[in-house]
Amino acid sequence: MAESSEVSLSPATIAVAAGRPPRRPDGPMNPPIVLASTYHAGGEVGYGRYGNPTWEMWETAVGALEGGVATSYGSGMAAVAAVLELVPDGGTVVASPDAYYGTLAMLARRCDQGRVAVRLVDLADPDASEPALEGADLVWLESPTNPMLRVVDLPRLCAAAHRVGALSVVDNTFATPILTRPLDLGAHVVVHSATKYLSGHSDLLMGVAVVRDAALAEQLVAYRSVNGSVPGTVEAWLALRGLRTLALRVERGQANAGVLAGRLTAHPRVSRVHYPGSGAMLSVELAATADAAERVGSHTRLWVHATSLGGVESSLERRRRWPKESALVPETLLRLSVGIEDVEDLWADLSQALEAAAG
Repeated sequence: MAESSEVSLSPATIAVAAGRPPRRPDGPMNPPIVLASTYHAGGEVGYGRYGNPTWEMWETAVGALEGGVATSYGSGMAAVAAVLELVPDGGTVVASPDAYYGTLAMLARRCDQGRVAVRLVDLADPDASEPALEGADLVWLESPTNPMLRVVDLPRLCAAAHRVGALSVVDNTFATPILTRPLDLGAHVVVHSATKYLSGHSDLLMGVAVVRDAALAEQLVAYRSVNGSVPGTVEAWLALRGLRTLALRVERGQANAGVLAGRLTAHPRVSRVHYPGSGAMLSVELAATADAAERVGSHTRLWVHATSLGGVESSLERRRRWPKESALVPETLLRLSVGIEDVEDLWADLSQALEAAAG
């Protein structure tokens, strides 16, 4: 768990400047990788499950970006699990039925175990969802949603959660702190799959949760320490190195996504485009069968057919190929993570793949 005072700089600058060692003659500009499970007695850490200097530099940078105190975990789902532990036994969680299926699967498992009650509500419709927050202990929000890319009114729903005494949690993986800082909008907790945009190179697993409340921060660290859901030291170092280019990657991916969204809207093989107008994620529904939509990935040369997202490379997949994906997601929907390649190359590859799969 670490916090930074880099509060007056822009997010693009914070991503580069935060989480650096103190400046001194001949000192390293980047933090070292500290490969240690055991520490000499008498200090504050004591054991490798309780802390690591390399984690702390990474957490300092992410905390500065989101404007809070960051705690990192071994994966995005480990971060989700830690946050859900904030719900008391028998408590109620409100979430959208088309949220990330991994989160929904974890909620369903806890519901089956009798640990929580789960209330699925269309949170993209605030007029309908606000009354459903009554009696909730935690509200799980995404904006844009995964994979339908629907925009949620975060300030309104976070305020509504405050009024009913519920914790508001925002999965900010898609937007990143370059585009949205949910803590500034009233959220209690921000969660990231740092595997995705924060690290940005498809080479590690990591999650992070960011809060401003000291008591919440202590609970998140305690969960990590007791359950052992710690990040790898090398992974933390790689994630911090990837974070340095976050603003540039988001800017380029967003520019590419805007161009592709406009062209896909006019493509005869596409029946609908889901794009919120910002960010580097978009989804399309094809005027085809599910089998034809699945075949698109086998016909691309640049686009990678893969389930993850947020890397420098562009990737796509048909989300309903996963059995646990929400039935609200159309069978022919392709989720596209737009990378930093030349947009004309991306368009040429994607358009030929759409034609080839249809044929």
